[in-house]
Amino acid sequence: MSRSKLREKVFRLLFRVEFYPKEEFADQEALFFRDEEQEQMTEEESQFVSQTVEDIREKLTDVDAAISEHMKGWNLDRIGKVELTILRLAVYEIRFADEIPVSVSINEAVELAKRYGQDEASAFVNGVLAKFAD
Repeated sequence: MSRSKLREKVFRLLFRVEFYPKEEFADQEALFFRDEEQEQMTEEESQFVSQTVEDIREKLTDVDAAISEHMKGWNLDRIGKVELTILRLAVYEIRFADEIPVSVSINEAVELAKRYGQDEASAFVNGVLAKFAD
């Protein structure tokens, strides 16, 4: 499976963080992998998705602080859940996944926003993430 497809899987699982308490996340993760059977992932791919989401969850305070720091006049509560999840994934990659170029993280985030976000989501995501490229 391509890195873009894996990133999309990470996004889809990470999106659940906003809706379920920490205690229920293991169950949600199991449901996610069961529901993803239409596009089978290898054990290695499933492990990658699971570990990446876990890493993001562990660093969520730092990731959210970095997002807040780069937004003027916005707070995280005002951002749509889809856009927030996309930003969290991209900022995690920018800050903690050194093997991924910043430009790739930004481009992939914009593509996710086009696919899953509202009409202006891709411009918003690009605008926020562009500040990380500086």
